[in-house]
Amino acid sequence: MHRRSFLLAAPVALAAGKFRLCLAGLAHGHARGFLNTLLKRTDVSLAGIAEPDASLHARYGSAFQLPPDTFHTSLASLLDTVKPDAVAVFSSTFDHRSAVEQCARRRIPVMMEKPLAVSREHALAMRDAAAKPGIPVLVNYETTWYRSHALLRREIESAAFGPIRKMAAMDGHQGPKEIGVGPEFLAWLTDPVKNGAGALFDFGCYGANLMTWLMNNRRPDAVTARTATFKPRIYPRVDDEAAILVDYPGAQGIIQGSWNWPYSRKDLEVYAANGYAHANGGNRLRLLRPKTKEEEIVSPPELPPDERDPVSCLMAAVQGRLKPAGLSSLENNLIVTDILVAARESARTGRTVALAPA
Repeated sequence: MHRRSFLLAAPVALAAGKFRLCLAGLAHGHARGFLNTLLKRTDVSLAGIAEPDASLHARYGSAFQLPPDTFHTSLASLLDTVKPDAVAVFSSTFDHRSAVEQCARRRIPVMMEKPLAVSREHALAMRDAAAKPGIPVLVNYETTWYRSHALLRREIESAAFGPIRKMAAMDGHQGPKEIGVGPEFLAWLTDPVKNGAGALFDFGCYGANLMTWLMNNRRPDAVTARTATFKPRIYPRVDDEAAILVDYPGAQGIIQGSWNWPYSRKDLEVYAANGYAHANGGNRLRLLRPKTKEEEIVSPPELPPDERDPVSCLMAAVQGRLKPAGLSSLENNLIVTDILVAARESARTGRTVALAPA
């Protein structure tokens, strides 16, 4: 999550021939940034928004100049009325399951904000719901669209670097209340049922997603985690600090998800046998190549058009130009769920949790 300023978008135009996209929920603060980008595109139209809270209708309607008939209180009613090409979900994580199941019954593809699920039960239910109609189900992480991560993987996979030995992901910010998220967002982020945990799920998911990708969807052998609440007066019901150790054969992953950083960060460090790569945010990569002594700073190239942002990726998946894979894929995010659930259990019991083979 980031606090950002948003420009007012132009009024919605439902032009014929455009990719028709609906939103399910507005309780996730990332909906603002998504809408701000979506409404500036000429190839996509906003076909409607399903949100049970009428106060959010008024707030978003005013901010984005949306006509009243954009909003519905029921996702089922919206889907049956509009019949969109795809749905982007901005609900609590707990509500992802219901949204996917409703879309799957109507054969409508879905993309949701990270993470996939609050539990393994929910994750498997979404997998099974999507399998019958064969719809794409994607998970959107900001870090998926980082040019630095694409180049990091290409570099670290070259034979000269050798096998990965250690990965470290540091993600988070000062805390959702501290950065001023909306009340509807704060309410479920600090609810252990609707969020799954606190910072553990909110920011631990980034490292789990990237490490699963770098390890080619290999399930880890074991997960060990510790959580803490350093600000109990602000976050009395959930953790605000999480450290997760993920064990693979010959490699370890260290995930630090926190609402206690002094600044917003999404950093990834990967150490191979013969060199390292550090992605500091989206557009900067530091490399120590094999057989060199000097670190270099590289500006990564642009990503392919269908892989630059969530809307483009979703459209490409729905239209058959891009097979869902990698960071956005359901396969990856089922493993992410297993890592987060194991971390939650490890933090609760104080024990390492072994993961059974898939």
